[in-house]
Amino acid sequence: MSSALASFSQTTQRWLAAKPALLIGLLIIGFWIVIALTVHLWAPYDPLKIVARKLQPPSLQHWLGTDALGRDVLVRTFYGARYSLAIAAAVVFCSVLIGSVLGALSGFFGGWTDSVIMRVVDVTLAFPPVLLAMSIAASLGPGLQNAALAVIVVWWPVYARLMRGQVLDVISRDHIEAARAGGASRFRLLTKHVLPLSWTPTIISATMDFGQVVLLAASLSFIGLGAQPPTPEWGSMISDGAAYFYSWWIAFGPGIAILSLGLGFNFIGDSLRDILDPRQGGR
Repeated sequence: MSSALASFSQTTQRWLAAKPALLIGLLIIGFWIVIALTVHLWAPYDPLKIVARKLQPPSLQHWLGTDALGRDVLVRTFYGARYSLAIAAAVVFCSVLIGSVLGALSGFFGGWTDSVIMRVVDVTLAFPPVLLAMSIAASLGPGLQNAALAVIVVWWPVYARLMRGQVLDVISRDHIEAARAGGASRFRLLTKHVLPLSWTPTIISATMDFGQVVLLAASLSFIGLGAQPPTPEWGSMISDGAAYFYSWWIAFGPGIAILSLGLGFNFIGDSLRDILDPRQGGR
């Protein structure tokens, strides 16, 4: 056990030394995760309560000023990490699960199964993601859960197509033919021989998609289809800031938060691609 732990530690150190961007990304994402988990323990103000005069510019007491109701913008930005990270994690997990299962079944079984699943994927991907998510969210009604569901509907076909392509590549290899000739069942072929070799691109893509999901969910909140007031969600906070253009600090905090999360996940995704799939990373 100790030798395995030591080996893992050495491997991690080599990765971090070879890929400084990986360390930067981990620090950024780690920072926001810690903020989201602990902000309720140390935040000096309640994110929903008025704590000063409205539209107060940044000061030593309120580092990012106050919004149109007199609430502390920095505290609300920190609390917003809870909602944005939770939505992104839920959307990416569900999208990967749904898309990977359907994509694996499509590529492995082929025939009518492949035709039906891929036609649904093609129809979904034919629409611009933002417009499709807006339409679904609008039909379901405003709210964080409905916004998350809309993004899942938009996102799972990407993983289905990616997994299908990987499965088609793997099942054509010699060791799969050898396992089939050895009497392995279809279930065993899929779960023991095909899927373990098909996950790498999905993991990389899922990591890099976190930032895009945060941005899309914030976009839905920005136009009123996601989080509703007074929830301190980044998209709705930027929407509030748009109404008070010259009070730039209202949108500055959540805007920087979204930017940093996107950069952090992109750094991690790029580094994982170079580590796990050097052929793709070198292109």
